Amino acid sequence: MGKVLEKEAFGLAAKDESGILSPFSFSRRETGEKDVRFKVLFCGICHTDLSMAKNEWGFTTYPLVPGHEIVGVVTEVGAKVTKFNVGDKVGVGYMAGSCRSCDSCSDGEENYCPKMVLTSGAKDFDDTMTHGGYSDHMVCAEDFIIRIPDNLPLDGAAPLLCAGVTVYSPMKYHGLDKPGMHIGVVGLGGLGHVAVKFAKAMGTKVTVISTSERKRDEAVNRLGADAFLVSRDPKQMEDAMGTMDGIIDTVSATHPLLPLLGLLKNKGKLVMVGAPAEPLELPVMPLIFGRKMVVGSMVGSIKETQEMVDLAGKHNVTADIELISADYVNTAMERLAKGDVKYRFVIDVANTMKPTP
Repeated sequence: MGKVLEKEAFGLAAKDESGILSPFSFSRRETGEKDVRFKVLFCGICHTDLSMAKNEWGFTTYPLVPGHEIVGVVTEVGAKVTKFNVGDKVGVGYMAGSCRSCDSCSDGEENYCPKMVLTSGAKDFDDTMTHGGYSDHMVCAEDFIIRIPDNLPLDGAAPLLCAGVTVYSPMKYHGLDKPGMHIGVVGLGGLGHVAVKFAKAMGTKVTVISTSERKRDEAVNRLGADAFLVSRDPKQMEDAMGTMDGIIDTVSATHPLLPLLGLLKNKGKLVMVGAPAEPLELPVMPLIFGRKMVVGSMVGSIKETQEMVDLAGKHNVTADIELISADYVNTAMERLAKGDVKYRFVIDVANTMKPTP
């Protein structure tokens, strides 16, 4: 038997493959005994939201309320909730549930659960569809709620729940978080700029790798990267050969991997967190002769997400954002499709998203 749906909510939803978002009223489930309900204050816009709204991956169910970089303040907790209280600052990221019994869940890696429930646009275990954070409030099981440190501004913290943990998780898992290591970051966008910030917070040397000089000043003088490397400059690439312990590749466009593998030391790791639509060519010889690895990584577990946010609180790491009103979301989506954002849009939900009369 499904859960009772009783509390009205409002937000923005895509109704068809145009991806245009418009006001939408719906119901949230009642607050279960292990649920946390919170008022949404801010929600980041991820490129995934755009892809889902336009059904670019072919599995969107409409109406779709996007949003999985959600932060706010607790308004109600279930009778058996032990980790949170009314008034706490909290957030929800990419996932809102998992089976809790598979090998991945048992290992604390819910993000690889084959039955993981996405925060937006997925079928929950009660057969209802999940609605994301482009809405006035959220309900989520407490085990998938993240506590936000009091010192972090909530608008700048919101994108960390996706972009932040996407780069933090592989750094931590693959041992690329040790002070003094040399880490490369490919691409300086929504993922890349927070990768630089977290790598610096971990005490590593950071080199940003880009196709042109255009972002050098931004990378070095504003974000604090130690060096900047133009991947199309043969001399710069040659001088940097074999110097990096690991590389976080955030680029979602098709690009060559061979030059990046050349930058790695023996036993170095190239971690792919961008998702190019077309297959990439993988040269095997550099892997064999240097025991190098090319690996992938998807967001992070709840434990990793909490660790990431706590580290962000300790080092005052936030995303660089453009705060927008709810009525600007469709324009923001158009700009996002063109890469015209520095570096993440965040919706001021509490102050600008109002129910239609």
